[in-house]
Amino acid sequence: MGVKTFAILIVATLGIWETRGAIASSQPPAQTISGDMAASAPIDAATLPVTQVTPGLAQRAYPIPVVEYDAKYGDYLPPTIPPASSPEGVQTAEVASKIVKDVQIRFVNRKGESVDDQNRPIPSRTQRDFIIGELKLKPGEVFREDLLQEDLQRLRRLESFDDVNVSVQEATDGVNIIYDIKESRFPSITLGGGNSGDIGLYGSVSYRDANINGVNDRLAAKLQVSGKDVQFNTQFTSPYRAGEPDRLGYSVRAFRSRDYSRTFTDEVELPNGDSTREGRFGGGVAVLRSFNDWDGSLGLNYTRISTRDADFNIARVDELGNPLSVSKTGIDDLVTVSLGVARDRRDRRSNPTQGSLLTLTTEQSIPIGLGSILSNRVRANYIQYVPVGWIGKGRDTKNPEMLAINLQAGTILGEFPPTEAFNLGGFNSVRGYGSGKVASGRSYALASIEYRFPILQWLGGVVFADYGSDLGSGNTVLGQPGLLRGKPGTGFGYGLGLRVKSPFGLIRGDLGISDQGEVRFELTTGQRF
Repeated sequence: MGVKTFAILIVATLGIWETRGAIASSQPPAQTISGDMAASAPIDAATLPVTQVTPGLAQRAYPIPVVEYDAKYGDYLPPTIPPASSPEGVQTAEVASKIVKDVQIRFVNRKGESVDDQNRPIPSRTQRDFIIGELKLKPGEVFREDLLQEDLQRLRRLESFDDVNVSVQEATDGVNIIYDIKESRFPSITLGGGNSGDIGLYGSVSYRDANINGVNDRLAAKLQVSGKDVQFNTQFTSPYRAGEPDRLGYSVRAFRSRDYSRTFTDEVELPNGDSTREGRFGGGVAVLRSFNDWDGSLGLNYTRISTRDADFNIARVDELGNPLSVSKTGIDDLVTVSLGVARDRRDRRSNPTQGSLLTLTTEQSIPIGLGSILSNRVRANYIQYVPVGWIGKGRDTKNPEMLAINLQAGTILGEFPPTEAFNLGGFNSVRGYGSGKVASGRSYALASIEYRFPILQWLGGVVFADYGSDLGSGNTVLGQPGLLRGKPGTGFGYGLGLRVKSPFGLIRGDLGISDQGEVRFELTTGQRF
């Protein structure tokens, strides 16, 4: 199956029985750039945690509805005026010229109700002032349908909200805007354990909260302990807030990881016959700022990368005598300044049904420490979601029908550790190939397309195709690890998959077939992109 560990997960939440993180991996599913970035990725505009959401709430009836937005899947419906409930003579054009008198925030429970059994408002963690600060349409502004739709999508992209619906109600000399918000269930704790071929028996605990202090501050932490190693990955992010334009957001991260190398795969082993492992330790800080439709970040990152054997002893060369690091010691230090920008036009942050996400990043290394590495890494990642109605016919489902398209490219200028090459192949790259089995190059291009369709309310299907190439750059990587291991440099994969909605999030199973005839089934969490 291509799965090296068998994990048994026990989910326990602080006061709430639900988990919003990945089961076996702390990596955000939407982050699909195919370089070897599991632990050394800088904090940038693209590293955004992702959670799964439920379909929209049914619209609530108001005494005098003037404009209603059915936003179950982010669809925008032009304003309509129900004849039975609209005042005589009210026209759509009149609504567009009216002033927003009030913006009301109502929190709803799992049933979509805004009051409990004792007629009390549903309690919430989120601060009302924070929500109002994220909106463009505020009291006193001239009502505009396009701004209302932008505000709706902006709130839906917040990780602290599971769903958001909006309606417009006529008021004296204006209109009131009413948001019904269902909050995501945080904080959450995940306990896990299993047996890995690399580290043996292990146990893990993860903590996640995406609404600290009611202002969308986020903390994600994971600790894994085994008889051979202790690994951790933790990040705190306080995003930029539109309601506080003079305040910068910031993010802080620290990590320690160990895994099989995707660059130095098993075709060429270490002198003692072991497979190559990579150890990574480091952290980073970043400041965050938004500019109109763009989210930007500027970060400083440090990663110490080491190549090791099964006992975690330093390995300097492979069995053919080729160096595994720039410093020739088996250890490289990578200090980078990263700049990233992202334009998010998805209808919602997780499980989007339409819109796009464009991410551009660059990292400039500073020649400090072992290896004195001087290089620049540039990456671009574009995702487009196109709703279709070939078989689903717009029916209410948790697995809406769509085409999802992902285009990626990247290159590295200067000298860089071979462990930092762009590795293609695997369930988050070219499916049907093993991890890193297509290429390890200085440059890469990757294209994927998925047709996603509903089967049942909780079950969806996928037909996919992936193509990746190192653009002929495999021979420019130190030690030429891709060429020596017989990696083809280009690869195509296609297949079928299932998507299962569960209390743990989205479970993904993909059966991929490579152009070399290899068949692999991969089981993981979250969408491919």
